[in-house]
Amino acid sequence: MQYLLSVIHDKAGLATPEEDAAIDVFNDRLQAEGHWVFAGGLASPSTATVIDNRGGEAMVTDGPFLESKEYLAGFWIIEAADLDVALRLATEGSEACNRKVEVRPFL
Repeated sequence: MQYLLSVIHDKAGLATPEEDAAIDVFNDRLQAEGHWVFAGGLASPSTATVIDNRGGEAMVTDGPFLESKEYLAGFWIIEAADLDVALRLATEGSEACNRKVEVRPFL
């Protein structure tokens, strides 16, 4: 089963060199153990553009969809046998990146 591990951050700025190193170690382990599908870090919310084309004419807005002190800073998509394994990996990922991690299964 696949899970989305969303990295939630509440401060401006990128990962420290120490956090980057810990994330690299965690990523290597995910790959070695067959859990890795895809991962990525995201630019700050100020770089976002929101497009709403529900009304027949696309409306383009600069900036994040939602103003919030917490934002999506990155993610992992992993393969895990079950939710317990995904939660264990998310716990380790949270420690590696020094941020909150939300776990959600794909349908």
